[in-house]
Amino acid sequence: MRIPALVGASAAVAVLCACGAPQARQDGAVRAGRAFEDALAAGAYGAACELLAPESREQLEEDGKQPCARALPSQGLPRGGGAARVDVHGRQALLRLDGETLFLSQFDDGWRVTAAGCVPEGGDEPYRCALKGA
Repeated sequence: MRIPALVGASAAVAVLCACGAPQARQDGAVRAGRAFEDALAAGAYGAACELLAPESREQLEEDGKQPCARALPSQGLPRGGGAARVDVHGRQALLRLDGETLFLSQFDDGWRVTAAGCVPEGGDEPYRCALKGA
């Protein structure tokens, strides 16, 4: 008699965990995007660089011919704020803030910004981004 109750409780926990996973990914992407925006607003460019995906950071340093923290201010990235709308698909996220759109990827150590300063485009290219990886 105790085994069916245990199986039923285990199944309920598994279902609850599965349902919570997408929300946890959404929350993680929003937190990372807001932390990036907060760092930019505070002029903490080193901290903002730590939140960039490796390819995005490398591309920025290559294009700017200087370390990330020095190259980032010259990108003229808009400051995003206000309501966040996030779409998460697997390990990729699109975060829309008032005045800014960010793309993020989930790495083993957390969410990282892959592209910033993105504006919608028409045609085959849905977004044009000021900062992006290779």
